[in-house]
Amino acid sequence: MDMQAPTGAGPTAGAPARRSPRLGAILNGLAARTSRVGLVVYALALGGALGLVSADYATSGGYPFGGTAIGSWTAWPKAGSLDADPYSRAVNARRGDIPLAVGEGMLLTAAADDSGRTLDATCTYRLSGITPPARAWTLTVTGRGTAEQAPMRENFTSTEILRDADGLFAILLSPEVQPGNWLPMPRPRGPVRLALRLYDTPVAASVSSLDRDSLPAIERVGCAR
Repeated sequence: MDMQAPTGAGPTAGAPARRSPRLGAILNGLAARTSRVGLVVYALALGGALGLVSADYATSGGYPFGGTAIGSWTAWPKAGSLDADPYSRAVNARRGDIPLAVGEGMLLTAAADDSGRTLDATCTYRLSGITPPARAWTLTVTGRGTAEQAPMRENFTSTEILRDADGLFAILLSPEVQPGNWLPMPRPRGPVRLALRLYDTPVAASVSSLDRDSLPAIERVGCAR
């Protein structure tokens, strides 16, 4: 007696079973939601990483906001005040600095010479002229990041400077030994920044009283090749 394969609407042997339309819609919806959640998580992670990097860069150098440009110098009258912006406070905290309050003095910084060229550790600069009236002042040179080794000297004070008969002075900022008032570069290469701190000065109450002639000129003498 011959055996015949059953016929009907059942699935053919070996053929994959078909999903119901309802189950397919549910799975497609879950996949779409998972994809959207993944994109949101990625965007949040990327935004957080970029925010941390930008904040680190903004606070690893000088103050990013709130300065008043005076020639090649920039005055920061509010760096130590209660009105200081969050970035300035972050810079102070990162450096461990106690900034000068308005009644104590004023900070001025320079990252370029009088021709607008970035101060370079491989070059020699001549700082000359006068400073605004103050009971005392200090001039410091720094660079971004950690120095390979501590420099022999990082600053001058107003009591150490050699002056000429007219009371004017000249400071040579250079990687090579110089006669007179020599301030060594803090590192062998890369950008550097000058910080002039005026203590007990009347200009702290009014930045508008400062002009280019009342601050030291910054002239590039030459660069190592």
